[in-house]
Amino acid sequence: MKIFVAQQNYHIGNFESNVAKIIQAIESAKKQGGDLIVFSELSVCGYAPRDFLEFNDFINKSYAAIDLIKQHADTIGVLVGAPDRNPVKEGKDLFNAAYLLYDKEIKAVAHKTCLPNYDVFDEYRYFEPAYEWNIAEFKGKKLAVTICEDIWNLGDNPLYRICPMDELMKQEPDVMINLSASPFDYTHDEDRKATIKSNVTKYKLPLFYCNAIGSQTEVVFDGASLVFDAAANLCGQLPMFEEAMEGFILNDDGSIEATIIEPADRMPDNELEPARLEEDLNIKMVHDAIVLGIKDYFTKMGFTKAIIGSSGGIDSAVTLALACAALGHENVRAVLMPSQYSSAHSVNDAEQLSLNLKNPYDIIPIENIYKSFLEELKPVFKDLPFGVAEENIQSRSRGNLLMAIANKFGYILLNTSNKSELATGYGTLYGDMAGGLGVLGDCYKLQVYSLAKYINQNKEIIPENIITKPPSAELRPNQKDSDSLPEYAILDKILYQYIERRQGPKEIKAQGFDAALVDRILKMVNINEYKRNQFCPIIRISPKAFGVGRRMPIVGKYLT
Repeated sequence: MKIFVAQQNYHIGNFESNVAKIIQAIESAKKQGGDLIVFSELSVCGYAPRDFLEFNDFINKSYAAIDLIKQHADTIGVLVGAPDRNPVKEGKDLFNAAYLLYDKEIKAVAHKTCLPNYDVFDEYRYFEPAYEWNIAEFKGKKLAVTICEDIWNLGDNPLYRICPMDELMKQEPDVMINLSASPFDYTHDEDRKATIKSNVTKYKLPLFYCNAIGSQTEVVFDGASLVFDAAANLCGQLPMFEEAMEGFILNDDGSIEATIIEPADRMPDNELEPARLEEDLNIKMVHDAIVLGIKDYFTKMGFTKAIIGSSGGIDSAVTLALACAALGHENVRAVLMPSQYSSAHSVNDAEQLSLNLKNPYDIIPIENIYKSFLEELKPVFKDLPFGVAEENIQSRSRGNLLMAIANKFGYILLNTSNKSELATGYGTLYGDMAGGLGVLGDCYKLQVYSLAKYINQNKEIIPENIITKPPSAELRPNQKDSDSLPEYAILDKILYQYIERRQGPKEIKAQGFDAALVDRILKMVNINEYKRNQFCPIIRISPKAFGVGRRMPIVGKYLT
């Protein structure tokens, strides 16, 4: 049996575009002698549709799309993902389903059993878990069709009470097929391989795994669909961060007619969970994920041009380089806004960066704007000493200029704040925290430096001085980040333990970190939740990003 795996970039709710892509792939697979083609989870409507699922019209459009697709499922079987209405009155109205289409009919429907309700997932809000499990018979093969999380419920501590593959094994299937929408993070590629290997090893069956690709606001899907033979050898892997389709011949003995990419004994057995922050871990993947995140955010929203405040610092430099890679240098406008506190080398560095990237840029000094603010505020501020208020006026002046240009010319402002800053509240609301998309908001400062080095791997794009000089907001004379924050080499490690690994103060202190410093940092994180709650969407590249996947009370007292 020749089985095609098609990973495609879908647009949530854009049924016309999604269906056209699916049909095009079906026709291509038919021309290549395919017996079956597999698409990703909720491919018809796009993942994750969230509250769109509460609209009856949305579900009707999904059913209409299935009707269109099944007309092309004549000589080939098609497995697509879409919502399915629950015919009984008990439970939620919908199932997360996989449809097997053949002979222009719906031959079988499999429902998702394990509905994730953690981190960025919220499926149990909308879907009812499956309550029956049946193999799908197709061209003499018994297909065990599962959906994403259904194959992750293995191990000594399963998340769910039912393991659907255990139920399906009672009917002696020949092959496992999984339709997935598994988001990217810098450990997840190894996690998937370990999980799929565990399934293949346990059930002694080949497994075809089709993952989505593309970015849906903050969540990036990386593709990297996988094919394992019955001996747990990796026989097929589609590329990361791009659409692709490939066919594989499955033999009756569970072998795959393909060159083994990685034998079973070289595949990971356990998920990758680093105990400490590794700032250069899979940095190429991180780079490619962010580029795709920017590109899809603009494409799917109908935007074309971006604007960035370019300070001559590392964060804005890396953001500018990533945006140019995603959108084309001609579509990214940098604005340099020096004040009397800006060093000459910062302006020169920012200008050289734009010359290297060939993107348009403007220089708009803010000194006069800043002085006019101070003059008007003088009767209120009186003779109080210079402080945070005066610093923030500069940041908000820059934010106003950027938004004015964005409004005038139709740009989208890209935010340049990194995760270390967002965690500790080292940013100005309505100033440098303004923007439509947070490019580096899930990258710690050390990871930003690793990205800069990766961007410069073949030639100097980001001027070396930007990388080597001490980081500074330059809002007062001789200011350095280290005046307000611990050194990033220590700060990032403590933040990682708290945010990604969910370690409390006792556990973190037990690792040898200074107790007072741990208390200080954790307090900074928690008292600044109100700032992050007003922040723009952040492209997620870690196992725990700020945003929809991390839900902390703003007024919480814990660890403050």
